[in-house]
Amino acid sequence: MTAPPSYGSTLEVPAIEFDHVSFRLNGRSLLEDLVLSVKQGETLVLLGRSGSGKTTTLKLINRLLLPTTGEVRVNGRPTSEWDPIRLRRSIGYVIQDGGLFPHFTVERNIALVPRIENWPRERVAVRVRELLATVGLNVDLASRYPSQLSGGQRQRVGVARALAADPPILILDEPFGALDPITRSEMQKEFRTLQQRMRKAVIFVTHDLREALLLGDRIALLEEGRLIVDLPVAEFSRSEDPLVRAYVEAFSALPE
Repeated sequence: MTAPPSYGSTLEVPAIEFDHVSFRLNGRSLLEDLVLSVKQGETLVLLGRSGSGKTTTLKLINRLLLPTTGEVRVNGRPTSEWDPIRLRRSIGYVIQDGGLFPHFTVERNIALVPRIENWPRERVAVRVRELLATVGLNVDLASRYPSQLSGGQRQRVGVARALAADPPILILDEPFGALDPITRSEMQKEFRTLQQRMRKAVIFVTHDLREALLLGDRIALLEEGRLIVDLPVAEFSRSEDPLVRAYVEAFSALPE
């Protein structure tokens, strides 16, 4: 029997794969014939306006939704065949403002999944300290509550929590959208550095073309539930697609 392909081989199985996926709700098409994949170590940015299908795409990855037609695969396995809890614990998820539990301390927020997974107490404590350092936070913050943190600090804790159990896949849904411009720039640079070191499979949702160009390896532009283009970052701004040109021109007109 031939062994399955290993990661790093020329036959590498995508970490995430959409195989002609459509999703309809109450007769309305929210996603139509999506073909898309993300390799381990790659950052794919989903770019698009509100209602373009970005959130639906994310929910299909962690099985909050199942496709109407087609198949979503995570590490080569259809999401319909995954245990939903096991699938979601294998995916780190970051949203605006961190999405932290307000009644949990920083330490308890970060340690949530490792504790659910029954990691030994000392291993959890070491992991929390490691991650606070990784996201540039002082260990003294571990005993604070989210309300005692700045927006940037909460977002860093959110990233640390997503990384806690070392998931192979990260999903970031407009993670820096609520931050002030200086903090947002700092977080973007730190995230780019982290990804270069960790090499996760990342899907990063944003409305901001500048952020997409800075953080992505590829940009997938969605509009009304359809994939318009899926291009390497270096080629996106040169695309002649009318919608891409409209995005580029709109962002070019904004002040630096």
